[in-house]
Amino acid sequence: MTEGPTRDQASRLILFTTLWLTLFILSVKVSAAWATRSLSLMAESLHTLLTSFSTLLSLLMITAPDRPKGRLVYGHGKRETLITFLLVAFLGFTGLNLLIISGQQLAAATKGQSLAFPVRVGLPLIQLLGVVVVTSLGLALVGIYQARVLRNPALRFSATQLLKDVWLTLLVLGGLLGVWRGLVWLDVVLAILLVLLAVGSCWRIVNWQLPFLVQQTAIAPEVLAQIARQVGGVTHCYQIQSRGIVGRFVYIQMHLIVHPEFTEVTSWIVERIEGIIRERYGPVQVTFYIDDDFAELANWNHSGVKPEVNGKNDRLGEE
Repeated sequence: MTEGPTRDQASRLILFTTLWLTLFILSVKVSAAWATRSLSLMAESLHTLLTSFSTLLSLLMITAPDRPKGRLVYGHGKRETLITFLLVAFLGFTGLNLLIISGQQLAAATKGQSLAFPVRVGLPLIQLLGVVVVTSLGLALVGIYQARVLRNPALRFSATQLLKDVWLTLLVLGGLLGVWRGLVWLDVVLAILLVLLAVGSCWRIVNWQLPFLVQQTAIAPEVLAQIARQVGGVTHCYQIQSRGIVGRFVYIQMHLIVHPEFTEVTSWIVERIEGIIRERYGPVQVTFYIDDDFAELANWNHSGVKPEVNGKNDRLGEE
């Protein structure tokens, strides 16, 4: 289960399952908050929404079609960036409205006036939140265990966010028990606190995911083209893309045109180009698309570095 393709498949399955269960839990919380008029439960739902969002980004990152196997490479597309901006805008709008309503409720509670949105707490709500807590906790613990087994940082981050959401749900559950005992102001105070915490949680999630959201050019294409043309037999180099961090890991894609007289030594050519790039920029993985003057297209995938196995770097062959 810890081998490359199998590990990726297991990570995708866990993240996919976590995403749908988290979305289901989110719908339960929002429905319960709307039915009981609990501002604290509605504010806590923002944290569950953030957890679902983080899981979705991690899933998209793992399922990216041009991601090298076994590596997390910087560079999501415009779609994920747009989703992030929409989520931040929604959180800002919803959080501001919750703060305004909570402030009005708190002012009315301190003056002894009747609340505009009184919370209706009962045993069914407590039981429902108890089931939600147990389900979320079990899902988070499974995610943390699998992240350790699969050595997947995206899976570990999503599981950690889910575990934080569990503790906040327990906090809301305790607050609702206090409201049931007559402390009506407790729901409002918790709502304000949770909205403020949601701002910090959103920042942490975006700060972790942001490098994976932005298409970054690690090495200038003209520099890579110059390196490729230095090797004998290469007549042209085009459509060059590079992502990652120089010195840590860079994933490169490039198209080459090889002179017909050198087609039999194409393997040596790509090894030579990759070797020069690695000597200059550190760990790299390069995908070569080789085209000759007769316009016959072949796909060469030559990987220079794969994750360490027993403390040694193994080389991948051509695919």
